[in-house]
Amino acid sequence: MVFWVFGYGSLVWNPGFEYDEKIIGFVKDFRRTFNLACIDHRGTPENPARTCTLEPHDGAICWGAAYCVRGGEEKERRTMEYLERRECEYDQKTLVDFYKEGDSSEPALTGVIVFISTQDREVNKYYLGPAPLEDMARQIATAVGPCGNNRDYLFLLEKAMSDIGYEDDLVIELANEVRKVLGVLGITIAKEKRVCSPSHVHVKSRISSLQLRPLPDAIVMDS
Repeated sequence: MVFWVFGYGSLVWNPGFEYDEKIIGFVKDFRRTFNLACIDHRGTPENPARTCTLEPHDGAICWGAAYCVRGGEEKERRTMEYLERRECEYDQKTLVDFYKEGDSSEPALTGVIVFISTQDREVNKYYLGPAPLEDMARQIATAVGPCGNNRDYLFLLEKAMSDIGYEDDLVIELANEVRKVLGVLGITIAKEKRVCSPSHVHVKSRISSLQLRPLPDAIVMDS
């Protein structure tokens, strides 16, 4: 038994689950955006954070990390339960092809699971939609939740993408705009130290089902 999951946000630097293999690569025809609200990790219901989701876009590629989980049905179940708790703002999971550097013609992996959001606020209450760069930067600069600052999420992603050798122009542009806002507000950028512990809420899941159930209430989780 084996499954793969693609990480493009906090999973790149902090998967939070036991995995057997990690591969750096990309998916096609999706782009990373900051159009999803987070009200339990890096923000609150009153002041939501902006975190990553993937949105279809012809010709785009999104770099990240694919994680392999193998070892039987029980291990798969525990891992998917953890991921569904952690990724509770996403209302879909779908299967994608995953490519490695140097061979973009044939996928290295097929059937890789990825968590994404429906681009419709009436379907997914956590979907914020696009906004001007300056507005997103102000929101990210000031949002804070149980797991820390929204800005730290962005800066950690910026560093993680640099570490794997595939920087994202949007991430860099947005991070630089957030730094400008922080400078205006007189906020010092400090290294994040706060860590959250996973919740023990039980969520039933089967890997074969691609449609997530109705969104649960947000749960505090490290990301």
